[in-house]
Amino acid sequence: MVLKNKKAGEYTSKQIQVLEGLEPVRKRPGMYIGGTGVEGLHHLVWEVVNNSIDEAMAGYCNEIVVEFLEDQMIRITDNGRGIPVDKHAKTKKSSLETVMTTLHAGGKFDKGGYKVSGGLHGVGVSVVNALSKWMRVEVKRDGFLWSQEYIKGKPKARVKKEKPARGTGTVTLFDPDPEIFKEIKWNKHKILEYLRHQAYLTKGVRIRIVDWRKKLPIKGYEGDVYSFYFDGGIVSYVKHLNEGKEAVNSLPVFIEKETEEASVEVALQYNNDFKERLFAFTNNIYNPGGGTHVSGFRMALTRSLNDYGKKQGFIKKKEEMLVAEDMQEGLVAVISVKMPQAPQFEGQTKDKLGNPEVKGLVFSIVKEGLGYYLEENPLEAKKIFGKCVLAAKARQAARAARDTVIRKGALDGFALPGKLADCSSRKPEECELYIVEGDSAGGSAKQGRDRMFQAILPLRGKILNVEKARLDKMLSSEEIKNLIIALGTGVGEEMDVSKLRYHRVIIMTDADVDGAHIRTLLLTLFYRNFPELIENGYLYIAQPPLYRIQMGKKVEYAYNDEDKNEIIGELNKEQDKEKKGEKEKPKKIVISRFKGLGEMNPDQLWETTMNPKNRVILQVNAEDAEEADRIFDILMGNEVAPRRKFIQTYAKSVENLDV
Repeated sequence: MVLKNKKAGEYTSKQIQVLEGLEPVRKRPGMYIGGTGVEGLHHLVWEVVNNSIDEAMAGYCNEIVVEFLEDQMIRITDNGRGIPVDKHAKTKKSSLETVMTTLHAGGKFDKGGYKVSGGLHGVGVSVVNALSKWMRVEVKRDGFLWSQEYIKGKPKARVKKEKPARGTGTVTLFDPDPEIFKEIKWNKHKILEYLRHQAYLTKGVRIRIVDWRKKLPIKGYEGDVYSFYFDGGIVSYVKHLNEGKEAVNSLPVFIEKETEEASVEVALQYNNDFKERLFAFTNNIYNPGGGTHVSGFRMALTRSLNDYGKKQGFIKKKEEMLVAEDMQEGLVAVISVKMPQAPQFEGQTKDKLGNPEVKGLVFSIVKEGLGYYLEENPLEAKKIFGKCVLAAKARQAARAARDTVIRKGALDGFALPGKLADCSSRKPEECELYIVEGDSAGGSAKQGRDRMFQAILPLRGKILNVEKARLDKMLSSEEIKNLIIALGTGVGEEMDVSKLRYHRVIIMTDADVDGAHIRTLLLTLFYRNFPELIENGYLYIAQPPLYRIQMGKKVEYAYNDEDKNEIIGELNKEQDKEKKGEKEKPKKIVISRFKGLGEMNPDQLWETTMNPKNRVILQVNAEDAEEADRIFDILMGNEVAPRRKFIQTYAKSVENLDV
């Protein structure tokens, strides 16, 4: 990355605009960072890092360092221009103090400061200052090192001119306030993934992460260090997403163009998988809901491939035309739009881009670029088109199979599967569906349940691994078809989560290897075909006990070895207290291990696993969709080598393994 002449880009107090004060931030932090939980805490890091990324996008920074220090403090360093320190015309204070103590004060609000800016909510680093019990900022510029410290957003003293210094840059050190955040615990994986995305999207910037809290017993190595640098930008990102898969077009498509309205970068590559992985960003902000840039991309992809098919004589009839859905199978794509004007997002979390002009811009740029690629790479073009034609045939077969499922339900008066023991209530918010492994466990569950709100659907054996199957093959499975009908949502294009018949769908399998495999197969089914159930918090995993522990008439249940040891210890203490004489024999503690749910009688199953007052159920969520996608692909995909590596890596961390 070539750094611009740091004198050439004007960044002084003239570019700092002041919009409003900082007082409301501590009173209502949720308005500025979305909440005071995990997401809000990590938002502090994003705000500071994004300032450094803005410097990198402007061409003045090529190195960013994020450090985890003791006591949950974070230090972020960049070699950008450094925050201006001269007196601000409006506030009559140092520009550094103005930026750090005034909401909406910064170079992002004036056209001369930054051409393109991220900034999650545009609230600025002042919010981080307001929500930190202590903060220190050091700036190198104008030949000196400058600094200022703050307590809960208020400066301890004026900006101090420390000493002569070479170069430029900013160091931000902050300690989140425990009065604001109930739990201050950094999720390093979350931060690493965010920074990796930023490195992919900002070509040529090196981002290092150092964890000084983790001391390693290696001479000369003082911390845990990670480093991200991707000279290939989003092309490197696409290659990373395609790791372990067989590429259809070995040469990824890369399209890049800058206009007055925005700069657009698109990279895509197909693989022999059945699912799509598309990631869209605006000014380096991830847009999981897509938006106008994604709509423009899909239109261009469909139009370009249909034009290619007609030109080559592959498409001769109107009914042979491909639709947007046919382009999605096996597609891995990254779309990055950078806009000088403030992007318009739908919702405060910036989930979806709303700028209407971006759709046409992305469409024209992608159509032109993809047209060149298809013309200049005929072998790759033929492979991509062939992949999409196969997807079209599969779509038609899947639609026929799906229509069969729907038609079967209609002909039977929407009859539910015969194996389903339904509940009496028809209010989804109070209903539960237990998906149970085997007829034996199903029988116990049916007898032990509360018929008012608990439904039972037993499965026979292991269901189809949907990671390796298209929708038409999936719907040919009787067990999966029964589950879809029981849920009531439909599947694929017809899926409607509002029609879900149960707001708690609970997977209940044995606590052994086979049970874990069935549970993984079901999780794969839900993650790939019913993601809305996970997103809305409707999917759960039951936790049946492993042990029954009895001493005399007293019976306890343990869910793992730690529970078992704790219960035995308590029973022994209780027995010691109850001893009346030396001759009294100690009561025998009888430990029984359940090999499966079918071994429990209905009363035991109800009391331990199904009674809402006593049971333990885990809610399934996927905070990091990309990582969850990768793990499912490793565990359930066709490639053996990545699965073997995964097992070898994590085998030692498994506490209990039944073989």
